Amino acid sequence: MTISTPMMVTFCVYILGMVLIGFIAYRSTKNFDDYILGGRSLGSVVTALSAGASDMSGWLLMGLPGAIFLSGISESWIAIGLTIGAWLNWKIVAGRLRVQTEHHDNALTLPDFFSSRFEDTSKILRVISALIILVFFTIYCASGIVAGARLFEITFGMSYETALWAGAAATIVYTFVGGFLAVSWTDTVQASLMFFALILTPVVVILSVGGLSDSLQVIQAKSLENIDMLKNLNFVAVISLLGWGLGYFGQPHILARFMAADSHRSIRSARRIGMIWMILCLAGAVAVGFFGIAYFENNPEQATGVSENSERIFIELARILFNPWIAGILLSAILAAVMSTLSCQLLVCSSALTEDLYKNFLRKKATQRELVWVGRLMVLLVAAIAIALAANPDNRVLGLVSYAWAGFGAAFGPVVLFSLIWKRMTRNGALVGMIVGAATVLVWKQYAWLGLYEIIPGFLFASVAIVVVSLLGREPSAAAQQRFSAAEREYNAN
Repeated sequence: MTISTPMMVTFCVYILGMVLIGFIAYRSTKNFDDYILGGRSLGSVVTALSAGASDMSGWLLMGLPGAIFLSGISESWIAIGLTIGAWLNWKIVAGRLRVQTEHHDNALTLPDFFSSRFEDTSKILRVISALIILVFFTIYCASGIVAGARLFEITFGMSYETALWAGAAATIVYTFVGGFLAVSWTDTVQASLMFFALILTPVVVILSVGGLSDSLQVIQAKSLENIDMLKNLNFVAVISLLGWGLGYFGQPHILARFMAADSHRSIRSARRIGMIWMILCLAGAVAVGFFGIAYFENNPEQATGVSENSERIFIELARILFNPWIAGILLSAILAAVMSTLSCQLLVCSSALTEDLYKNFLRKKATQRELVWVGRLMVLLVAAIAIALAANPDNRVLGLVSYAWAGFGAAFGPVVLFSLIWKRMTRNGALVGMIVGAATVLVWKQYAWLGLYEIIPGFLFASVAIVVVSLLGREPSAAAQQRFSAAEREYNAN
């Protein structure tokens, strides 16, 4: 395939811009708090767009449109479940987590918060939660690298092996250099680019088919099942797709954005901005896949790429329908989605290794400068492992994401929720809940009982375990309950 010069130029300009932001952020990174949470200085707009961009990975522009193109509108149940889950996460978790982490020793990471919230002197909570983060996030990072590799492979005709490194290199550089501020500032740019691409592309696709009415007629003529919300779905399948929304309560890279807000008062405005962005982007992604059915039904000679891999649909439509300069910008949106999520995941893994393991077990008196550099080296280590996991060219983005999403949702989601709303929750309740949630996902995934998405039994069993074990154990100390109550009062005061 001939490499398009405009696309190459557009990609290079975009990537250089992101790296430049990383070096600008480097100058504002003075200590480990800055590197991991940006000194808790994010305003409502950056909080909202950064949370959205870090959430919606390459899955938004590849996995979801591909699933809709392959199976019809019935796959949009995932988008509905995610929208509900995200709104509840903003409403219930965001503000409370911002306040509670500050009241509990200014916790910088989720393991840090759990350890302080439950007065865990044994540090077992810190270790278990850090290990869960490392296992599932490394898989999640691999999904982002696969998406980036697919983009470079298709767009520039690279081998998959070369594309792996090309897709990951820029993200690794600006995350390594600039830390959380670089990740958050680039997320804001990337979220804007994703929004532009997902609004413009479906409009042009519809117009190219002849309008909305003609597009729907073509889709119906191909198969009425394409517009059936319950196509080949029973009750369990619908619940499984909606169950994706449960994952939001336990995603460390999204929760980190709430912790980094300049104040819990910023959360309300951030929620409105974030939800508008998310709903429009999800609607755009669904529309790309859905109306892509009509386009390729009318133009079967151009459908070779999507026939080989349905996750290519956004890429193929951008290349076919747009001027190469505009196509380059649109395809940069996929890279933006990949980079925004991958950078957040690398940073959370780095913080787990540095703050929760290195500092607490190896170098308790490490200087801030030392911790920042250890954090940077951990970014490189996790990236190398994720690239190795992504080396199989048969990997599918949606499959990798669903596994990691379920793991975090079940292991951390119930623990985060109960720790923020229930004063009576104990250390042992948190520990057992975390283990039960993670173990359920790992086992259920292997046996696929009932065809039910593993996050649902994982979330349910973890919640029951937390309540039962907490009620059977001794009440938390008076000091722990006072800290919880003080944080809750602060949260409710405004």
